[in-house]
Amino acid sequence: MDRLRFRSLGSGSSGNCYFIGNSSYGILIDAGIGVRSTRRFLRSMGLDFPNIWGVFVTHDHADHIQAVGSIGERHHVPIYTTLEIHKGINRNYRVTQKLSTSQKFLEIGVEIIVGDFTVKAFPVSHDASESIGYSVKYRDKTLTIATDLGFIGEEAAEHLIDSDYIILEANYDEYMLENGPYPLYLQERIKAPTGHLCNMQTAEFLAENYTNRWKYVFLCHLSKENNMPELAYATIVEHLKTQEISFEDNTEIIPLERMKPSKMYVFD
Repeated sequence: MDRLRFRSLGSGSSGNCYFIGNSSYGILIDAGIGVRSTRRFLRSMGLDFPNIWGVFVTHDHADHIQAVGSIGERHHVPIYTTLEIHKGINRNYRVTQKLSTSQKFLEIGVEIIVGDFTVKAFPVSHDASESIGYSVKYRDKTLTIATDLGFIGEEAAEHLIDSDYIILEANYDEYMLENGPYPLYLQERIKAPTGHLCNMQTAEFLAENYTNRWKYVFLCHLSKENNMPELAYATIVEHLKTQEISFEDNTEIIPLERMKPSKMYVFD
């Protein structure tokens, strides 16, 4: 059986893009790294844009969409997202190639079938035109991504809990943010309910909702200035242990690299 595969091609404010697929085709969640880099990373996996059957966009900030115009219009890959996010994409000055023929519209809560993959969007809270996460089902496995959200709402929580693999934001460490280079107004924006999740918010959610079903927990969108992979990992692991949650033999927790691809994960 052709198993489910996952690879982060970039995760952070410099650009976000995630591959979910099998050995012959798949989808991308966001397209926030350069189109040439995206293609190079795909080719290193034995794939190219014809093997990408859709890009599913979470929101219209530049670090998630800067390559969607080229991928959609020049390489004829369908770009899926909501009407409001599509409007925001075409308003964004960083998207020089505007979307027209490649636009595909989805509705929150309505499943989209792409080959062997079933994709469903759910709402999250972030300061964009509209923001969504995605659950992707492949045969009997489910992978859910929730990135760029100020808090984990009820619908996002339900999808994350009902998954085998999750990709969840751990954007900043509170101490580093408060004592770092960001001005107060930007700190407040990041901390707001329409901002980002800090390490401890992510740790508390994982502890309060831990399930043996989670085989991998990927920590995404770590801030360059206000977080470190080892700090995000340590905060979450220490909190889980404090709550006496035995996860080590069942769940692997992995901070994703900001500027380079992860290894390819092939799930059982």
